[in-house]
Amino acid sequence: MLRFVLVVGSFFAGCLAISAHDVITTSVTWNREISRIFFDRCASCHNEKGTAFSMMTYAEARPWAVAIKEEILNRRMPPWGAVKGFGEFRNDQGLTQEQIELITAWVEGGVPEGNAKLPEKPKLTPASPITAKRNQIVVTGDLTLMKAFRLDGLVPENVPPGAALKIVARLPDGSVEPLLWLYEYKKEHKHAFLLRKPLSLPAGTVIRGVPKGASIILLPA
Repeated sequence: MLRFVLVVGSFFAGCLAISAHDVITTSVTWNREISRIFFDRCASCHNEKGTAFSMMTYAEARPWAVAIKEEILNRRMPPWGAVKGFGEFRNDQGLTQEQIELITAWVEGGVPEGNAKLPEKPKLTPASPITAKRNQIVVTGDLTLMKAFRLDGLVPENVPPGAALKIVARLPDGSVEPLLWLYEYKKEHKHAFLLRKPLSLPAGTVIRGVPKGASIILLPA
């Protein structure tokens, strides 16, 4: 009886060992492509002393591979908090479509580690705090600018969790400039949305899309 138990136990252990080896069907590897993406876009939070589990090594990231794929496909990570393509921002940390496809291919292709030399780990620096600027404007409800304003970016000051705010500037000539579309915004990831290029808004421009009870700060250039 004891011998039977040992044989059965050895059989299942062998099955587990075999199943632990993924079938590799992709040329995308952790060492060559994926680590570079994670170091650039994820390391500020996902490090040994960060606010989320570390993704600084293959061994640390590997168990989370499927969950990582789901999060990026649903645009929940990195936590940018806005719809891509609605406004252009110089500090956009969202993943590009190419990066999403690389990570997806890596996960679905067996999460290979690869043999190439790893890039250097990033030097992590604390995020710069959001400080008040002279002449900034707080928007709550529709707001008409009484004088010209050169817009450098927007900061969600008071936004309900998970809110979707589609903020635009309607210029006096009738044209509309997309500013920021907050989607599934989380206040714990609060940050400024800095425009790729400052936007000149003439007097009479109407800022729309901020409901009463919420507030958005317009940062001057």
